Amino acid sequence: MQKRLGFIGIIIENREVNAAAVNELLGNYGDLIVARMGVPYQKRSCSAITLIVDATTDELGVLTGKLGALPGISVKSMLSKAK
Repeated sequence: MQKRLGFIGIIIENREVNAAAVNELLGNYGDLIVARMGVPYQKRSCSAITLIVDATTDELGVLTGKLGALPGISVKSMLSKAK
């Protein structure tokens, strides 16, 4: 299966409690991540993370599935059409 460029958007609610699990998971999939930008939003006690990834559809599905299964985490993703 061919890898494609894409992104993952992650919202972490109650970041003081939930951020560590997200960071651990992202560390396990670091070989897929091209770039990462994270912004804490203290007013709402949450964080937003954007990842640029180079992954197959299967790899993206596994990562986003594991992220979405974590408590307090919302995830959206997209891969480019071009291979």
